[in-house]
Amino acid sequence: MSNVKAPRSLRFEAAGGSADSASHSGKVSAVAGLIAVASFSGAEAQQSNLPPVTVDAPVARPRPAASKPSPDHVRARSALRRAARRAQPAAVPFQNAGGLPADRDPYADPAAPYKGDRLQSSGKFPEPILNTPRSVTVLTKDVLEDKNATSLKTAILSTAGVTLGTGEGGNAFGDRFFIRGFDVRNDVFIDGVRDSGVSVRENFFTEQVEILRGPASSFAGRGTAGGAINIVTKQATTEKSFYNMDTTFGTDRTKRVVLDVNQVISPTLAFRAGGLFQDAGVAGRDYVQDNRDGAFVAGTWKPVDAVKITGNYIHTELTGLPDFGVPYYRPNPATTAGGPFPDFGSNRNNWYGFTNRDFYRTGQDIGSLNAEVQVTPDLLITNKFRDSYSTQNYIGTLPEAPVIKDPLSASTLSANPQSRFQATSVIANQTEATYKFNDGVGFKHTALAGFEYDQERSSIDRYIGLSSEALPGGFSGTGSLTGVSVFNPQFTNIPFGIPSGLSGLPTKISIDTKSVYAVDTANYNDLLILNGGIRYDDYNIKTSGYGTVNGVANVFGQQQQDYGLPNFNLGFTIKPLPNGSVYAAYATSSNPVGAEFDGTSIQYGGLSPVLNGNPSQIFGPEKNKAIEVGTKWELFDRHLLVTAAVFQTEKDNARESRNVTPTTQTADCPYPAGTTGTVSCISAGAAYRIRGIDLGVGGKITDKWSVFGGLVLMQSEVTKSNIPPANTALYTSNVGLPLANVAHQSFSMLSKYQLTDMWEIGGQAVYRSKVYGGTFLAANQGTSIPSYWRFDTFVEAKIDKNWTAKLFVNNIFDKRYYDALYQSAAPFVLEAPGRAAYLVISARY
Repeated sequence: MSNVKAPRSLRFEAAGGSADSASHSGKVSAVAGLIAVASFSGAEAQQSNLPPVTVDAPVARPRPAASKPSPDHVRARSALRRAARRAQPAAVPFQNAGGLPADRDPYADPAAPYKGDRLQSSGKFPEPILNTPRSVTVLTKDVLEDKNATSLKTAILSTAGVTLGTGEGGNAFGDRFFIRGFDVRNDVFIDGVRDSGVSVRENFFTEQVEILRGPASSFAGRGTAGGAINIVTKQATTEKSFYNMDTTFGTDRTKRVVLDVNQVISPTLAFRAGGLFQDAGVAGRDYVQDNRDGAFVAGTWKPVDAVKITGNYIHTELTGLPDFGVPYYRPNPATTAGGPFPDFGSNRNNWYGFTNRDFYRTGQDIGSLNAEVQVTPDLLITNKFRDSYSTQNYIGTLPEAPVIKDPLSASTLSANPQSRFQATSVIANQTEATYKFNDGVGFKHTALAGFEYDQERSSIDRYIGLSSEALPGGFSGTGSLTGVSVFNPQFTNIPFGIPSGLSGLPTKISIDTKSVYAVDTANYNDLLILNGGIRYDDYNIKTSGYGTVNGVANVFGQQQQDYGLPNFNLGFTIKPLPNGSVYAAYATSSNPVGAEFDGTSIQYGGLSPVLNGNPSQIFGPEKNKAIEVGTKWELFDRHLLVTAAVFQTEKDNARESRNVTPTTQTADCPYPAGTTGTVSCISAGAAYRIRGIDLGVGGKITDKWSVFGGLVLMQSEVTKSNIPPANTALYTSNVGLPLANVAHQSFSMLSKYQLTDMWEIGGQAVYRSKVYGGTFLAANQGTSIPSYWRFDTFVEAKIDKNWTAKLFVNNIFDKRYYDALYQSAAPFVLEAPGRAAYLVISARY
């Protein structure tokens, strides 16, 4: 009688690994206890004085023949099985033992993948995003996928509070973003290390994108006045091997394949590798090509529990025909009327480049090696080493200076060649120590101290021979082909010889930065959280290059500038409830000359070896200070994060541009000797202010409904200007003007709903308000690009546990809108893609 077995149903529940097995454990334990009591009672009975009981051996009895089930029984049994299958949760492609996808975003809420729970840097940001005293937007892996964001640009442009800028004659064309009204083109980081040099970044190796809003110098260093963008890369995981492939076909001629493979070698060693191939055009733009190739490999090794070593190598190459936009119609430069030419009847598909000359080739090679040593349970030492090399190589055509004629369809423009070969190399090393301790009065501290060294080198050259070809119509002395029809560009396919090569007269820039910093986060019983940080950057920039004197190229002496940049941040968070926080924060940052790293002159934020035939002007760093007050709440079983903040950022010693003549020169803008006409001058000492409201949401409202989006409303104003009132007929004081390149109102919302276990539908709405053009900080309200709404949609079908199909339609209503305005006296605009559909077929094994 002691060999008692529990009923089969109880054995199944006790052994099962389902999530609800714990809820049945009490029931199983109670039944097991009763069985044990019964067994013990039986043993006592055998030891009593009761007479013995004789038990005969069991006699085998013949079993009746099994009867064949009737058709009604079969139908009933099948119906019960179908009902049981419907009651089970939908299968998630490729799950590990914990019931989660093995390729999931490790920083997101597993039950609500649209919701970012924490940032990658657990030392600088040890608390969850809920408790972090600053506005943070996290584009998780699922958000990037449902936006069909294959590049950083497409991901950022559908996010509220971020706008796009353009390159210029002295800047590279690439990823140039504005956050809260500030240029952050060189404030892009990969795994917490600055990715110097303006580039065009792919997303095939990206886990998530983190947008820190507001000054971030204590965490990231120079610049970062409007914030910083951190790209989190995919890492190898020892949880489980997986094999992923995504294949995309688009109506814009897109053919794209992405591979992602993780292989577990042992419980302590894993490797991950991926590849990219893309051959594509751009919807609504003739001739433009967007081809991409890339690969990455990553490894994770834990030789012992206290040591973890990770590394990765990323290679990307983007090639094709560049698109520098469409011309801007200005019937009279002194009036406010006008706009992009497609809004006045020209074909939106018109491309003004030359198929036999123009090209672009952007490449990146990034290698990283990281080590973590858990010295004690409370002390962690980490070291990150990065070696990277990137290139920007292109010849493009700017559609500038249109000549307005009557009728308007007869108008012409100048096709201005623009070229650059910029090679950038970076060696960076970050060493950090994170120590956790209690201070004896109830605060639990996470303190981090670090040292960082960055060596950034760049060589910027241009192609020659762009104005020497004998072509119909001829080139003017400036190298531009004039007489190009705005409405029917006629020289698109004319023959060109091979470019004569680079000039051999590059501008060379080198930046060496040594930084020390300390950050402390003190948590008092999850009721009060204090945060503070200080950072000192020893910043040294050198530049050398060539200029022209009397038509002869001459090398100019090296320009050099050293800055010491001290900055700090303070923040405190109060938690009235476990799922909510209220915070206030203050931070500073500095923008030294050349911080953007792609400017070849002071007009473009750089330090040049020559300006107007005279040594370059050198200014002190711009100083930024910001305050933010906000609140964050986790709702709906803590699977939806809702945030709200008000902020103000002020910049002092800002630079501005104005024209001077011998009669309008000032002490800070002298008229260069030996020149004639009007000369552009850059001066420092201006100031401006940006205020705003920042709202955000991300996560799940119900088990089937996910949302991600935000609303940002801003007001900008120049508060101090060195430009005298009524300087010339075209220049007045900048005080009171709004800022250029800022969408003061922006909104985005991504929403997805699960209809059945198989089907999901979703969509996205994006709004941007009018953006003014302008040189440097002040908006020129005579040029602007209009506001717009754009709508996207998608539907997804889970074919089985391994295969899914997803159909996207971007820009459903084929809205004609514009991404950015070139800020110059001869503006042009970058036109956004038209309507396109994409079919993405995904395999997960």
